[in-house]
Amino acid sequence: MQAVYAWQISGGDVRQVIAQFAHEQAHEVADLEYFEDLVRGVLHHRSELDQALQQYLDREIELVDPIERAVLRIAAYEMRHRIDVPYRVIINEALETAKRFGSEHGHTYVNGVLDHAAVEWRAVEVNAARPK
Repeated sequence: MQAVYAWQISGGDVRQVIAQFAHEQAHEVADLEYFEDLVRGVLHHRSELDQALQQYLDREIELVDPIERAVLRIAAYEMRHRIDVPYRVIINEALETAKRFGSEHGHTYVNGVLDHAAVEWRAVEVNAARPK
């Protein structure tokens, strides 16, 4: 999230953003390959992700708090392009990240957006998880 946030603020090149944060990530228990995929994926698919998210937002994406915007973009990328990750895991990670780094109630906004998005983007998975 910090790498995507930094890119949103600086508009830097994807290689520079990854290089800046890869060193820090190497010292943590992190999957560097997955980290790079997320950053590259969000930056490469930004227009598509923003357009897909827009229908669930109450304002233009650029007016969403930068932390929550970064969290939403990452979660949208995962939901739309990383089908190997269960949607509940994506939402949970997004909420935890928003709670840790975002505004006081930012996680509730993120939760509402992603819950609505999951119903459409991961319909089969969401329906399978609902009690019968």
